[in-house]
Amino acid sequence: MPLEIYNTLSRSKQPLRPIEPGRVGLYVCGMTVYDYCHLGHARLFMAFDMVQRWLHTLGIGVTYVRNITDIDDKMIKRAAENGETIGALADRFIGYMHEDFAALGLLVPDSEPRATHYVPQMLDLIDLLQQKGLAYQADDGSAGETGQGDVNFAVRKFLNYGKLSGKSIDELRAGERVAIDRSKRDPLDFVLWKSAKPAEPQWPSHWGLGRPGWAIECSAMASETLGKTFDIHGGGPDLVFPHHENEIAQSEGANGVPLANVWMHCGALRVGDEKMSKSLGNSWTIRDALKKYDGEVLRFFLLRPHYRSQIALTESLIEEARIALNRLYTALRDTGAEDRPPLDWNESHARRFSDAMNDDFNTPVALAALFDLATEINRSRSPQLAGQLRALGGILNLLQQDPTTFLRRSSSDHDSDTTGIELLISVRATAKKEKNYEEADRVRKALLDKGIVLEDGAGGTTWRRR
Repeated sequence: MPLEIYNTLSRSKQPLRPIEPGRVGLYVCGMTVYDYCHLGHARLFMAFDMVQRWLHTLGIGVTYVRNITDIDDKMIKRAAENGETIGALADRFIGYMHEDFAALGLLVPDSEPRATHYVPQMLDLIDLLQQKGLAYQADDGSAGETGQGDVNFAVRKFLNYGKLSGKSIDELRAGERVAIDRSKRDPLDFVLWKSAKPAEPQWPSHWGLGRPGWAIECSAMASETLGKTFDIHGGGPDLVFPHHENEIAQSEGANGVPLANVWMHCGALRVGDEKMSKSLGNSWTIRDALKKYDGEVLRFFLLRPHYRSQIALTESLIEEARIALNRLYTALRDTGAEDRPPLDWNESHARRFSDAMNDDFNTPVALAALFDLATEINRSRSPQLAGQLRALGGILNLLQQDPTTFLRRSSSDHDSDTTGIELLISVRATAKKEKNYEEADRVRKALLDKGIVLEDGAGGTTWRRR
């Protein structure tokens, strides 16, 4: 079956039809780099890592752009608190972000534009919007140190505003709960260019010194790197409104063509009844999670649900993911297969995997095919099927580690004394050699009480965490 993707804009699945045959342009809203990335961010970028990998498997090239917001209110505030420049703050946390994403096995974007490098393009876009009567400069209430006001987008002049979120102008207006802003003609209008304030970063423009608003940054970077219309725009569920709605209004208002043909949004990672967020104080950073769990365990945990579904974050669910991943690795280890033959898409499990991924990237069904395949491997001990399992897992960047090494390391407690475990196994081996089976059983039980399972085989004794 051909690949179909759920489009937030049409609220339906539709076949992917790339603008350029054989290649897809993908833009995903990236990080504001004032702090460490948390698992909610990992959920977002893991989803689009999965999308890229499946497109590659289908033989479709991908130009992946993931922007960096390196100027906004949070950046300014954090840099001031730290007593450092905004540039230094951004560089530092971009480095941490790259380390975290590498540990999770995420593909590196083809382009990672930084907002501060695209201010001229933003100014050109704002100028075009003003020429078309879709933007205006405030004449009171927002004057900065230059005495000139913000430049705002006139929402009511863009007739299709609300088409992504499915809300009409009147519905959005009725839901407004913001203080009156005298610099705006309508409370729904949003800022394109903020007039300069003392000690803030600023750029010259014919509206006076200032800095860009958030949404205009993505409109400029996306069109500059991928063109005025590209294939897929992605992001988290909280970006549908207002960020992506504003992007559509700006870009399509200026250029007169659709910004993206498909809009994809992943589900939120939730802690209790709330989404994970730094502002809510319920975030768990990726690097803290990696201190407790193997990166592939976290990857598997994030890939198990459908990308559009919400994920509940509990350590018990991560532990379930670890145990499930261990089952797949155990099937590989017990078969002892090292070869990785080419994928046979006519094999029933591979065909199920492919059909699931082509159905809007349905990873729960695709992974279920892997577990059925593992069951068959455990029954047949077939090296060929084991190679098929590893090859299918590799599409999602899973099951590529040495099984024995992974099973030893896979634990919620990376501080366990591996040397002590190996020593006890050696003691048990000596006891068995001397036919002191009582001592050998005592060692086995002592390790089992610590959650260490011993498995004797022709190649000797191996161990894994229960």
